[in-house]
Amino acid sequence: MIVDCHTHVRSLDDAEISAHLAAAETVDACVVLARHGDSHDAVNRKLSEYVSRHKDRIVGFAVVDPAQDRVDDKTLQSQMEKLGLDGFVLYCSQCGFHPAHSRAMRFYDAVQEMGLPIVFHNSSHTWTSQAVLEYAQPYLLDEVARAFPSLKIVIGNMGVPFVEQTLSMVAKHENVYADLTIRPGKVWQTYNIVVAAYERDVMEKLLFGSGFPLGTAGECIETLLGFNMLLADTNLPTVPRGSIRNVIERDSLELLGIRRAKNA
Repeated sequence: MIVDCHTHVRSLDDAEISAHLAAAETVDACVVLARHGDSHDAVNRKLSEYVSRHKDRIVGFAVVDPAQDRVDDKTLQSQMEKLGLDGFVLYCSQCGFHPAHSRAMRFYDAVQEMGLPIVFHNSSHTWTSQAVLEYAQPYLLDEVARAFPSLKIVIGNMGVPFVEQTLSMVAKHENVYADLTIRPGKVWQTYNIVVAAYERDVMEKLLFGSGFPLGTAGECIETLLGFNMLLADTNLPTVPRGSIRNVIERDSLELLGIRRAKNA
């Protein structure tokens, strides 16, 4: 099963939805992460409408800022069931809150009880000049993972540029994963990340993602499977093709406890 665990649909207009659905044809299931916007409620409702029309293939993660949004722990599960979404995405750096903010910790407690996963989307791909770089560091999630060991955590975009911190986190915590979101035009970056993960023996903790619309699943799979060939005439280390294929074919939905979409 191939799951693209990291995509976005910015405006959810007809043209972009058509492009997203076309890109999703190459995978068995596709996770759409809601974007940080002016009104998270409105963004989540739009995503819910999209997911409801394509339940056989599309899985949605709601955006939340637990330090600012009104998050009622008692009704959170019913709200998510009403929306038909299966996880959360947080933009700590962009929203300017520490991952272990007291209100965020209460939110994680509720999410752990619900058995839903959280993606921490704090990489440099989402930064503006006002983003708080300090809050993007994956090691800040160590306190969260220690306090809530059953909470499924995904570090988005391998935590770029803090990749070493990400590798340490996924090696340390059973339920912490990282999404290997590929940039087809950045083969050298991809190579270094994959080699580092292989040498740290954490390839089984990586989840495949395309980062659509910055890339498509087909392009990203081709980049992953092909970069070893670029090294044929060098003495640089390679990564076994089987290890790379395992990342691509990993059932990320099952790992994250998303059962309703298993038949996608």
